[in-house]
Amino acid sequence: MNKLDPQTNSSQIKEEFRTLNMVTPTLRVEDCSIALLPRNHEKNRCMDVLPPDRCLPFLITIDGESSNYINAALMDSYKQPSAFIVTQHPLPNTVKDFWRLVLDYHCTSIVMLNDVDPAQLCPQYWPENGVHRHGPIQVEFVSADLEEDIISRIFRIYNASRPQDGYRMVQQFQFLGWPMYRDTPVSKRSFLKLIRQVDKWQEEYNGGEGRTVVHCLNGGGRSGTFCAISIVCEMLRHQRAVDVFHAVKTLRNNKPNMVDLLDQYKFCYEVALEYLNSG
Repeated sequence: MNKLDPQTNSSQIKEEFRTLNMVTPTLRVEDCSIALLPRNHEKNRCMDVLPPDRCLPFLITIDGESSNYINAALMDSYKQPSAFIVTQHPLPNTVKDFWRLVLDYHCTSIVMLNDVDPAQLCPQYWPENGVHRHGPIQVEFVSADLEEDIISRIFRIYNASRPQDGYRMVQQFQFLGWPMYRDTPVSKRSFLKLIRQVDKWQEEYNGGEGRTVVHCLNGGGRSGTFCAISIVCEMLRHQRAVDVFHAVKTLRNNKPNMVDLLDQYKFCYEVALEYLNSG
């Protein structure tokens, strides 16, 4: 556990990150052939941050939709295959697809790590009251709560054309403690609190079986940092050992821009240490 202290092992962690960059696979054009189809171009925020075909979630086609594509990638947690779906903040023209993703893939949590910003085509994609309708998909506001750096909102979501399927309760966790100008969150403690709140909801509502959608502006470094720290905390719970390198390398095998800054990589170690010290 000595390596967990980022202050005393800064050079070792820097070397580890350099090695990580060397072994991270480079995506080729043919790896992202679906994202690069002309009909899907307008669904990508950045053409240099694309999900590979092999880890794409595919949407169920409804209302004669011409595409079942969304810029997203399935990621494993420590124990559960495809526990996370990492995606970009919905564009104005992909909000409907985002909620289709949540419903189709039995997601029970949404983690939001960026700001609403119309100037960057980051709309508010949820209702603050009442119901938003996206074709047959209905998103109904249930409640909201603010606690320090986290706004948690609960929504009831269902497909009105298939009432026999019932509804799903989804909790969104909007994290306020990571300003756009910072490479890492302001507080290790508040970020760890976010991880724990998401874990608690997942366990209480769906026995840990539901998926978590994680998004930031482009579905890159911030989302990867959340997933990596979730995996590391899960490692510590189950085996009292930690392997940040393995956690990030596994995520990058699916999407190379996960945890894309050295400071984010160090932050994973810092939060792991905070987790141990907090008992």
